[in-house]
Amino acid sequence: MRIGVNREDGAETRIRPGVEGDLEELTRIYNHYVIETPITFDTEPLTVEQRRPWLAAHPDRGPHRLLVAEEGGKLLGYATSSAFRPKPAYSTSVETSVYLAPEHVGRGVGGLLYGALFAVLEREDVHLALAGVALPNEASERLHLRFGFRPVGVFEEVGRKFGRFWDVAWFQRPLAR
Repeated sequence: MRIGVNREDGAETRIRPGVEGDLEELTRIYNHYVIETPITFDTEPLTVEQRRPWLAAHPDRGPHRLLVAEEGGKLLGYATSSAFRPKPAYSTSVETSVYLAPEHVGRGVGGLLYGALFAVLEREDVHLALAGVALPNEASERLHLRFGFRPVGVFEEVGRKFGRFWDVAWFQRPLAR
């Protein structure tokens, strides 16, 4: 799967499955959010080796995907669909997320990634996409609403990071079948 998107500035953004060669940059992007933000509830940066099982859990087919956006060989960010919970009855539900390199936030890359991810998921045996958003995060809430998610509730003070407790809003989106 390769999607070429010409941006207003003339650059072409390609969306493709993530591969082993992307792992170092994917880890760098994720660790930015671990260190600098409450967006993920990991509290210590991860090594490339620690992220390898995560990469392996996202093959290039099936409901659990990893798509990356790149321009000129540089990764801009990624979107994933992962197992929601480990029990078999949850297998048709996925949790989705988007992480962007901090220098590429606000350029529309998250929307490109989510559009490609949902196009792929529409062909899989996926009934429902879910997303947890640590609050406050207006940009993520807007992105999810734009892609047809609806808010279904807030878990209050479920994560502690940076010396305080954080709420997580949950969103869900049915997939057309």
